[in-house]
Amino acid sequence: MTTATTPTELDATVQAANAAYQQARDVAPARRADWLRAVADTLDGAPDDLVGLAGEETHLPDGRLRGELTRTTFQLRLLADEVAAGHHLEATIDHADPDWGMGPRPDLRRVNVPLGVVGVFGASNFPFAFSVMGGDTASALAAGCAVVHKIHEAHARLGARTAELVTAALADAGAPEGLFAAVTGQEAAEALVDHPLVKAVGFTGSTRVGRILADRINARPEPIPFYGELGSTNPVFVTGQAWSSRREEILTGYAGSLTLGMGQFCTNPGLLFVPDLDEQAVATLTEALGQAPRFPMLSPRLAEGFEKAVGTVAGTDGVEPVVDGGAGEAPAPTVLVTDADEVRAHPELLEQEMFGPAGLIIRYDDEGQLAELAALLEGQLTATVHAEDGDRTAGLVRVLTDKAGRVLWNGWPTGVTVSWAQQHGGPYPATTAPGTTSVGTAAVLRFLRPVAYQDFPASELPPALADDNPWHITRRVDGVWERAENPDERTA
Repeated sequence: MTTATTPTELDATVQAANAAYQQARDVAPARRADWLRAVADTLDGAPDDLVGLAGEETHLPDGRLRGELTRTTFQLRLLADEVAAGHHLEATIDHADPDWGMGPRPDLRRVNVPLGVVGVFGASNFPFAFSVMGGDTASALAAGCAVVHKIHEAHARLGARTAELVTAALADAGAPEGLFAAVTGQEAAEALVDHPLVKAVGFTGSTRVGRILADRINARPEPIPFYGELGSTNPVFVTGQAWSSRREEILTGYAGSLTLGMGQFCTNPGLLFVPDLDEQAVATLTEALGQAPRFPMLSPRLAEGFEKAVGTVAGTDGVEPVVDGGAGEAPAPTVLVTDADEVRAHPELLEQEMFGPAGLIIRYDDEGQLAELAALLEGQLTATVHAEDGDRTAGLVRVLTDKAGRVLWNGWPTGVTVSWAQQHGGPYPATTAPGTTSVGTAAVLRFLRPVAYQDFPASELPPALADDNPWHITRRVDGVWERAENPDERTA
């Protein structure tokens, strides 16, 4: 894919995607799961090809890229299992009940149905896990939607090759042609957001671009759901006892998490709240940061943005450098420091995401200030507490629960495992849809909506709601959960 997609080509692609969706929307969950597994198998079969391209375009280390590819195919298989069991459908049957407590109850049956064609924008910092076959694409396909993916220009060749493999895998598995497609270029991106057949958009990127997309989507004659992951500074709060008992461990862990992937993770801990920062602590931090691997950032534009963001924070009154890493395409880590009073005077310091290997340490005088300081934060993907037994953190945790989608205890926020209980989201500006997650099995629910059928004849009910449960899925019948049967017994 060497040339940009024209608006005319984009329209044809979306039209084909919608036609494929109409064919695929009612297939049995087990069959849809097979499509996802086929894609996973195909990607697993081409690691050298894909990782080689990714390394050339992103500068990320080989080990990191192979791990990310493994994560991507693991996610596909986990979602396949979830789909095959029918959990995402949330099929619920309430049989008619003349003795229902509030009066006679009609026969009511509810199930989730896919939205339609979904537009997905790839991320620059995760060439596999949040790109062509990343979380948004995988969960939308798992939901029963069709996907038109806009390839990120930061790894265009990798995106094109991945799209080729995904398209071939779906075709070989028997999926309708057009169920997945990829496009490139600014014009195609705008046309994708505007297209009347597109029923939702997924995006991972900057707050600036996310706002542009959100405004454009809201200006449509028919506004649609926008699932955007935008920005987060991922604060870490350290109590006095934790600082006294394991300061060196905390600083070493902080340095590793801060610089992981050259600080180009959405969950790098950009803010660290500590009681003090003496010379020994600075020496420990400097040594730990000096051991961090360095390589060029994902793109010159990101390197320029990082330098500008660091300059903005460093130029604020009351902010001083602790470790001055400098700039360039492969900048050394930078850590700045300020006091709680300065943060109160300049709360915008807590909002400035320095996307790269840089962090801001905030010294506080009284542990009782932490909940107050946390209240100044905007919405976050993560928030972390380092504490010891006996520390009174309930007030702080309560505030952080209001501010973040994932709250950690004595850990570090980088590393977002794909699992059933994962929550990767949060209040704005972390995301545009705080009630949802973009990682884990619950991500599928973003691309579904519920429909209830009242007093329908058995012959007209969708299979998910039929009394004999032909798909053998998990359902709730008259308030009681009935588990899915053995996968080998499900109808394909």
